[in-house]
Amino acid sequence: MFKSYIQNRLESYVKTYLKRHPEVILVVVAGSVGKTSTKVAIATVLSERFRVRLHEGNYNDVLSAPLAILGVEYPKNIRNIGEWLTAFRAARERIKEPTDVDVIVQELGSDRIGQVPHFGKYLSPDIGVVTAVSSEHMEYFKTIDNIAAEELSAANFSKMALINKDDIDGIYSKHLKNPNINTYGTSASAEYHFISMNYSEKEGNTGLYYAPELENSMPATIKLLGEHTLRPVIAAIAVGIKLGMDTTELTRGIAKIHPLQGRMNTLKGIKQSLIIDDTYNSSPLAAESSLRVLYQLLVPERIVVFGDMNELGKTSEAEHKALGHLCDPNQLAWVITVGPQSEKFLAPAAKANGCQVKSFQNALLAGAFVRSIISDGAAVLFKGSQGGIYLEEAVKAVLHSSKDESQLVRQSPEWMVEKNKFFSTF
Repeated sequence: MFKSYIQNRLESYVKTYLKRHPEVILVVVAGSVGKTSTKVAIATVLSERFRVRLHEGNYNDVLSAPLAILGVEYPKNIRNIGEWLTAFRAARERIKEPTDVDVIVQELGSDRIGQVPHFGKYLSPDIGVVTAVSSEHMEYFKTIDNIAAEELSAANFSKMALINKDDIDGIYSKHLKNPNINTYGTSASAEYHFISMNYSEKEGNTGLYYAPELENSMPATIKLLGEHTLRPVIAAIAVGIKLGMDTTELTRGIAKIHPLQGRMNTLKGIKQSLIIDDTYNSSPLAAESSLRVLYQLLVPERIVVFGDMNELGKTSEAEHKALGHLCDPNQLAWVITVGPQSEKFLAPAAKANGCQVKSFQNALLAGAFVRSIISDGAAVLFKGSQGGIYLEEAVKAVLHSSKDESQLVRQSPEWMVEKNKFFSTF
């Protein structure tokens, strides 16, 4: 009852704010994976022309999203009515004040059926971006078709939408009702697309960007690793073009985009090794994409460390086995797993392929093992989830400098207390 009351109040404040400030452009981002990277890329590009409101954290649920849209601080203690009353006062003041932004970029999250469609009851975004349809929270969604209906609803309640052609199967177009939809991606069949002509670790991806509004292709350099990391930037450029930005502004914005913590961020490791820190979270689509990037690197040795993919429900066995089957002994010196699901299902599949496999109960043990076997110039991919995995702690064991620990995810004092408690159980 208390939560419903708060939710209704917050939603009414947002609705009133957007009605009183029709000049404010609202861009929303939904999807199974890639929401935060896409949100931040959009905000980075748009900031070259507009005043942008963005909350970089995952303030994307039914209570936090309205406050993020309004730019009001989320209560530290959500059970404290006094803190909520303070938030309500701040929301009312925000409504009365002249707007301090031109564009709001908001992520919309969902972990069960109906949460994304609910946002459409009080939001009518100018642009909706849908990043992917893939396995997520399967204990609630049960099927990919249910996920597609959930995530693509954001395209339907937006005035116009951009959907990722590469990571959303065409069979799910049956869920789209909005006629004002364009596609983006790395494939040339997408209306907004980028073709990488060359990649180097120093310069990133250099290539050409194509869009219906551009008379000629636009040269662009995107300093990110991996084809799947390009798609958030492609979406960001498309949003910028939709909002009237010129190529000079777009180019400046693209140059400021960098990897986020724990999301395909490259770090220097011991013995001149390359660490790919992709520890923020893991899902089947993201894990497969990251592994394919590792295969493309021209290095003397490749090692992958996989943590359990959480929240897969009854599909967990099949998804972990499928990832194990993608492990190629001709490409990988070692496959290392952390967590019971990976040990039970992923590891045997990788062994059956002929891979050299080692399984550990926790990230600290896995990190120590990687440190003991890593060779000069190797590349190591750490791909893991949050709850009960925390592979960022394994990364610490092979960093060239402890100063780079600040670039890892979940390093706040609060997180470290929680993780130390977790690791003390082993």
